Amino acid sequence: MTDAPHAPQTTEPQRDAEPPRVTAHGGGIWSIPVPIPDNPLGHTLVYVIDTDAGPVLVDTGWDDPTSWQTLVDGLAACGTSVDSLHGVLVTHHHPDHHGLSARVREESGAWIAMHAADAAVVRRSRTSDKRQWLGYLVGKLTAAGAPEAHTAPLRAALADGSGGPLPGARAALPDREIEPNALLALEGRRLRAIWTPGHTPGHVCLHLEERHPQQRPQPGGAPTGHGGGRLFSGDHLLPGISPHIGLYEDPDSDETTDPLGDYLDSLERIARLSPAEVLPAHQYAFAEAGARVDELTAHHAERLTDLRALLAARELTPWQLAESMRWNRPWEQIPFGSRNIAVAEAEAHLRHLVKLGHAEAVPGSSPVTYRATA
Repeated sequence: MTDAPHAPQTTEPQRDAEPPRVTAHGGGIWSIPVPIPDNPLGHTLVYVIDTDAGPVLVDTGWDDPTSWQTLVDGLAACGTSVDSLHGVLVTHHHPDHHGLSARVREESGAWIAMHAADAAVVRRSRTSDKRQWLGYLVGKLTAAGAPEAHTAPLRAALADGSGGPLPGARAALPDREIEPNALLALEGRRLRAIWTPGHTPGHVCLHLEERHPQQRPQPGGAPTGHGGGRLFSGDHLLPGISPHIGLYEDPDSDETTDPLGDYLDSLERIARLSPAEVLPAHQYAFAEAGARVDELTAHHAERLTDLRALLAARELTPWQLAESMRWNRPWEQIPFGSRNIAVAEAEAHLRHLVKLGHAEAVPGSSPVTYRATA
């Protein structure tokens, strides 16, 4: 519903039939597939960027012994090591991207950089208690119309009084801020941060404003500027997955966010960059970023149209909408935790419909129901 310990994406079948391997992308760039335990995504692609001050990572992977060893072995295959790392650029706070950052810093002394909005999420995770999170989640699900059968296990866990840190609380607090549109201080490289909120509030893509190894040189050897080059896209732009767009908000704030609107705006920014190649955090590298942006934009437009039609037929709660939406499997087969994420995605789309003037909350309804507007 908000800054959950982790928010997996809706997945489609993986293209790779063979186990993924370390890949040299040319120009001092490698990718290391770091496994995600018990997750259909399989792995996170951690990128290594060679700089004049030493290697810099884009993301780190999940905090797990097997994942750590894979990262160590992968760095060796790239001709370097953990203790040689100079820094880590974190695209967003989810644990399959940020999970190993603390251990990387302990072993190497590398700096950790992240956008301020996601750094705030990390701080909340480190200071929050499981009971606080459960109480907030129960309240949000109840307000969304979740049935008692769904919230009962959460209420039972809340009643037993067990607390403790949230998952992901071991991840490092960043010591550097990634500022939107700024060129990052990487010696010998030209890498610009592009703020792309939607999947998380502080998600960033990283635009390598350098000639792609297979791209024609610019006249006079000029950098690619705001076109061409390569894009480290994190989870923002993936070749065969529609990233989860849920609700991100501070439980102590009354601000109403529009993450889907933020995501769609962010997609437009990436399309205008027109990178020659996209290096995503999952699946595989691809070209034609603009075509993929068009597909994702059309996907969300279709989903908004479907939801508006459902609301035109009858008033519905966010939970009822989620039950009626098209997912990659029937609602009855969606696991408990994934249903929470599905309801958050339904509510994110609802908020955008309200912002567009296409839907409204029914005054006085509890749990809140929505209806289409003329």
